[in-house]
Amino acid sequence: MDTSPTALFDSYEQDFKQLVQSIEEKLGDGEGKDGRGEDRKAALRRVDMELEEADEMVSQLDIEIQSIPQSVRAHYHTRLREAKSQLSRSKKALTDARATVARADLLSSSKGGLYSSDDPYASSSDRSRLLDGMSVLENGTKRLEESQRMALETEGHGAEILTNLRQQREQIENSRDTLQRADVAIDRASSTLKAMVRRMYQQRAITYSIIAVLIILIVVIIWEKLS
Repeated sequence: MDTSPTALFDSYEQDFKQLVQSIEEKLGDGEGKDGRGEDRKAALRRVDMELEEADEMVSQLDIEIQSIPQSVRAHYHTRLREAKSQLSRSKKALTDARATVARADLLSSSKGGLYSSDDPYASSSDRSRLLDGMSVLENGTKRLEESQRMALETEGHGAEILTNLRQQREQIENSRDTLQRADVAIDRASSTLKAMVRRMYQQRAITYSIIAVLIILIVVIIWEKLS
């Protein structure tokens, strides 16, 4: 089992690429064909679920990149940005495919209404409703794309904040290690100073004892001479 710091990132990235390939195949199967049909709608629902899974994988990549060493992290940041770009393109492709299906349904219902109506003004009314519906759909698509863009920007800012927090934590840990080493050095210096003070007192006591002995000897010698 690979236990390198980049192993999990590589594994999630490989799974993400397989998901994107599956999404592109499902979206590509409907190009150039009639956009209507339950099979096409079911395929788009499966794509939606796979996109949610891919989104979770990108979030996991964002987390795993924080544990990659600084020396190679820039390369993996590039790969993460590419994964986010692929995810954004796939979401846009799904939005376009849904819009195509919705237009096809609108056109189908409009044509059905035209052929069954005896009202001579039905054509103009149905065309107006069709145009209104397409306008609402396009506006919704634009809002969805804008929301996706803002979400990606927010994810990018969040990744930068996580990176900054990790760097600050590393700096704090380094400072703490330095303080611990300084405390150890201070403790050793304090012990050395205490030992030196004890030796000084011991030497002073020995000196006083020698002086006392010499004084006693001098007194004894003088006493013997006088006696």
